[in-house]
Amino acid sequence: MEQAIQEILKRNRLSVTDSRVKILELFLSQAGALAHGDIEKKTGEKFDRVTVYRTLQVFLGKGIIHTIPTADNSIRYALCRENCAEGHHHDNHVHFVCSDCGNTTCLDDITIPQIQLPTGYQTQQVEMLVSGICRECKS
Repeated sequence: MEQAIQEILKRNRLSVTDSRVKILELFLSQAGALAHGDIEKKTGEKFDRVTVYRTLQVFLGKGIIHTIPTADNSIRYALCRENCAEGHHHDNHVHFVCSDCGNTTCLDDITIPQIQLPTGYQTQQVEMLVSGICRECKS
């Protein structure tokens, strides 16, 4: 995992800091998306709220993570695929939220269908959120 973290930071021309390493460790070890509060709790008291926020903003800007809106208007964060880059997110996949456990998962193999907007409208971002019961809760 350490090598993957170093590669992500190097590829994005970011210096290695404790907060960046720890937060990337969290994303690489989690199957689903994380809320800001989850990240704060899992990093312990080592990093304050502002440090976590700034690190997430840097990762968003560099295309390392992407945001996932939720039904309660909060935001979760998940790792981007390797084809995302600074200013160019390619996260046109479905996000699944489990109604039982609350986990949010990127379904990378299911792409959002092409949306044809009327003349005069321009798409900036399309998000698809599906809710239901995940396979862990269903079994």
